[in-house]
Amino acid sequence: MLKLTDQTILITGASRGIGAATARVALEAGATVVGSYNRSAGALQDLAADYGSERVYALQSELAEPGAGPELWRRALENVGKINGLVNNAGIAPATKLDGDYDRWRQDWSQVLQVNTQSVADLCREAVLYFKPRGGGRIVTVASRAAFRGDGVDYLHYAASKGALVALMRSIARGYASDRILAFLVAPGWVNTDMASIVREPGNEGMLAEIPMGEAAPPDEIGNMIVFLLSGMVDHGTGATFDINGASYVR
Repeated sequence: MLKLTDQTILITGASRGIGAATARVALEAGATVVGSYNRSAGALQDLAADYGSERVYALQSELAEPGAGPELWRRALENVGKINGLVNNAGIAPATKLDGDYDRWRQDWSQVLQVNTQSVADLCREAVLYFKPRGGGRIVTVASRAAFRGDGVDYLHYAASKGALVALMRSIARGYASDRILAFLVAPGWVNTDMASIVREPGNEGMLAEIPMGEAAPPDEIGNMIVFLLSGMVDHGTGATFDINGASYVR
């Protein structure tokens, strides 16, 4: 049984999808959860009702804004007093045409890199500085199979941003293992969330057909893996990437 008793976990993008599923699994394992959200607290409100407001803290954070990551970390500590684990889950993936308007291209690339990469780097910096004098901590970052196999031509920025996270987490793992700061990656394929709703649109049946299991992964399966990595049961896996994609990309 997974146990996170007396652990406090900060999860970005926890109002829905993978983040909300991870928050629920972490709560079931005994953790206190600080979840960030962009516009609506969403599932965090339901989790607070189910598990108690003293174990679920919802913090609004616009990670597209420079400096939002450190500010979120500071506010989380103000609310709960300690952080034992960080889950970098929040991400965006707007469709951006390579042959479209250049200003739109630049704007989308800037925003995707800010949310998906820079804010993660900022939060990791805060985590490392906080964990190091306290005997360590764990960081789990949600990447994507796109980081390894690439993505569609309208999502070049998304693939690039996720590829950067792989290098970031591997570097943290190598650089801070002796401080017991452990860094892991989870790389999903299609997951049955609102963000992946495109696979259910008419004409896109081929997106699911490429998955040998024939369906997108349930978000709970991603949450289960993340909490497993946070639990301390596989700490020597630091630096590793765990694929959950129904065998649609096998390395």
